[in-house]
Amino acid sequence: MKKSHRLKTGIFSGSFNPIHIGHLALANYLCEYEGLDEIWFMVTPQNPLKTQDELWSDELRLRLVELCISDYPHFRASDFEFHLPRPSYSVYTLEKLREAYPDREFHFIIGSDNWARFDRWFQSERIIKENHIIIYPRPGFPVAAEELPETVRLVHSPVFEISSTFIREALKAGKDVRYFLHPKVWEQIESVLTPSTDAE
Repeated sequence: MKKSHRLKTGIFSGSFNPIHIGHLALANYLCEYEGLDEIWFMVTPQNPLKTQDELWSDELRLRLVELCISDYPHFRASDFEFHLPRPSYSVYTLEKLREAYPDREFHFIIGSDNWARFDRWFQSERIIKENHIIIYPRPGFPVAAEELPETVRLVHSPVFEISSTFIREALKAGKDVRYFLHPKVWEQIESVLTPSTDAE
């Protein structure tokens, strides 16, 4: 792809169910070390590979993202996919983003675990052909950088072994996992998930 002087915007798409410090640290690294001008946390309303009942509400997940990124100027919470047909397919999201924001050069951010099964994604070859893709490392999923297509690059960001599933299971078990979350996210989750003792 030709070099562009447009704003380099990373699209970090995910359920963020909930967002945790691993997400934030990775995005921070990509802005400070890998040349991105900004990152949009694209909250996905429905992942085709997940069941809807696993997800917290769209509004809560978006609100948690908004709370924890408000102090860093390079981050933005996005509900762009909330207004697209469901289920959300990345190929269509990226197409609509390019149409809506021609002043930006989008870079699609995925983990090496997703890259390992990228051929299962809907119209994966079209995504590779039409978009810049950034792969970040995940444990157990090595990537041969020399074999990547021209539009795809591997970054050597720190590896974070934290998952939203772990966070949800810990919360269900009554564990205090505040240091896995941004303080504002922890505070909001506690207020939402802790039953009120006022009503008897």
